[in-house]
Amino acid sequence: MTVTLAAALGAWGGPAGAVGATPRGSERPVASPGCRASTPPVTGESTPTFSSGGITGTYIEDAPAPHIEGRPLPVVVDLHGYLEPATLEHAGTGLAAYGDAHGFVTITPQISQSGVPRWDYGPHSADIAWLGHLLTHLEDSTCVDERRVFVTGLSMGAFTTSAVACELSRRVAAVAPVAGLQAFPWCRPARKVPVVAFQGTADPFVDYHGGPGPNALKLPAPDGSGMTIGEEIKLHPNAKGNPLPESIPVQVATWAKRNGCGPRPSTARIASDVTRLSYPCPPDTSVVFYVIEGGGHTWPGGTAGIYPASLVGRMTTSISADQVMWHFFEAHPLPGRVG
Repeated sequence: MTVTLAAALGAWGGPAGAVGATPRGSERPVASPGCRASTPPVTGESTPTFSSGGITGTYIEDAPAPHIEGRPLPVVVDLHGYLEPATLEHAGTGLAAYGDAHGFVTITPQISQSGVPRWDYGPHSADIAWLGHLLTHLEDSTCVDERRVFVTGLSMGAFTTSAVACELSRRVAAVAPVAGLQAFPWCRPARKVPVVAFQGTADPFVDYHGGPGPNALKLPAPDGSGMTIGEEIKLHPNAKGNPLPESIPVQVATWAKRNGCGPRPSTARIASDVTRLSYPCPPDTSVVFYVIEGGGHTWPGGTAGIYPASLVGRMTTSISADQVMWHFFEAHPLPGRVG
């Protein structure tokens, strides 16, 4: 049974961002330059190419239809994982269909590069800069709400989502890392970014207790050497691209402290296999953590059969990550001055 709308809204202290609420003050949409374009809005699915800073990539853009010309729409950027092309992320999360039904644009990007699909999510990386330039391109070419730009991702996409919250905090309103939130020690965000995270306790790729899981060690190393990640770690214990050694709960607590939240979250059992931890935070800095008991390296409530259970573990259907994160996003537009 998926979490209900009322329960989802209740997680963040009321329906401030609820569907049908009238925006006031800092909640009012901020129309991007693309809203002034004379061409009709693009609807449906397309796959444009985008180049910036010497990096070329593509992105799957899904725009809801119909929508009112000139009305700015929220944007959710969905980042793929390691070895996983954007097309597989697009199919597995179901965010595009959810966005079509709930009125937001979904962007699923991928950088064109040799080797396997991956992200460089280190500090001041060219990939994070490319994502920032992509946001600018979207704001110039599409009628979007600059106050409602959100980022999510699975696995290495969750690592990169965490890095985006660190480096693009003035532009991204809130984030939702799935199976891989990271609290990088180098992270110094310009503003406190609200976070809703999801993690399975039996994840075989990103260990709930910290570091890479056993199945991650069997994957090919990103350097093209032919070694596995496990072999690479033995030779280079501090090799880039692996999850931090601290447990996921500890890293969530680090984000909460970074956001000025209290150290003791309230706990609610919202399904037989799902526990929600909600930290006591100042306004506009929420940190919420969904723990999936026995859950694997999966997108809660995602498309069945995309990821074999024998490889990634069990996917819960008790909640829908799409629904939960969207209601969290609705409640957390970018506050204050935009642009």
